[in-house]
Amino acid sequence: MTMGGDQRPYIAGKRYIDWDLPDPQGRPLNDIRTVREEIATRVADLVHQLGAGSSWS
Repeated sequence: MTMGGDQRPYIAGKRYIDWDLPDPQGRPLNDIRTVREEIATRVADLVHQLGAGSSWS
């Protein structure tokens, strides 16, 4: 999992997901909260996709 354009070495056979999110550094608190909520939503969706939705509350 990468966020914000971080570059990682490619490893064959690995699944890569990049979430293009704005860098919250120096942004107003409301912008940071928006990014936080977007991350929470995406994590919940990913957990559901992986079939682990019932183990998270």
